[in-house]
Amino acid sequence: MTAGTRWRIGNAYAEITTNKPEKSLLEPIKKTGGRNAQGRRAMRYIGGGHKKQYRIIDFKRNKHNVEATVDSIQYDPNRTAFIALLQYADGEKRYILAPQGLQVGAKVIAGDAVAPEIGNALQMKNIPLGTVIHNIEMQPGQGGKLVRSAGASAQLANKEEAYAVLKMPSGELRKVLINCYATVGVVSNSDHNLETAGKAGVNRWKGIRPRVRGVAMNPVDHPMGGGEGRASGGHPRSRTGKYAKGEKTRTKGKGSDKLIIQRRDGKKLTK
Repeated sequence: MTAGTRWRIGNAYAEITTNKPEKSLLEPIKKTGGRNAQGRRAMRYIGGGHKKQYRIIDFKRNKHNVEATVDSIQYDPNRTAFIALLQYADGEKRYILAPQGLQVGAKVIAGDAVAPEIGNALQMKNIPLGTVIHNIEMQPGQGGKLVRSAGASAQLANKEEAYAVLKMPSGELRKVLINCYATVGVVSNSDHNLETAGKAGVNRWKGIRPRVRGVAMNPVDHPMGGGEGRASGGHPRSRTGKYAKGEKTRTKGKGSDKLIIQRRDGKKLTK
């Protein structure tokens, strides 16, 4: 045991079956170090980090009615969830977000008339009520946008004409067009939220540099800076003065307001 590992809670990665990604589905990622096109620092506290490549994920699941076999479950450095490599019957390979419980050798398929089983993708109008789903489209054919992080799932609560009513991971009840695609199951790596870094170096591997607290700065640098001794800094706020607690951040009159039945705080939106 060392100081860096004493409180570390890591992931055993028991579900991972290979550590070699599919080369044909990799793309380079260029690091910016937080700099913009002029070379000036646009974002603070970014820099360094381990080299990594982007895995091209099939969020659209638009290869319909072609059965695929799960070739392997892999780690993806770009997201919290694990990914599954699919080998289609016609020879094509694609990555998808791996649902919890998906095993190597399992068969998955996407289409309008497929069974609502783990890993299968179909329109929500064909999914039974009460089913847990992920990788949900917001517009038909757009590709999954909602519920994609580790351990996340939404529940299909109701169907109303052109809309499906979903209970989101946040507790929000909202409507999504019923002919949008979704994948059955819960996203893998549900223990991700239990992990503890253990040492500052883990964040450096991720490309996150040390972050200075506002109260430790001078008044010229931050609204919470300055004061004699250890001053609390007053109301928590950002460097630009925006309140960090209690202020509503959702845009007023947003177009999707009419699709939200109940907010995550339990309040119902007025029509």
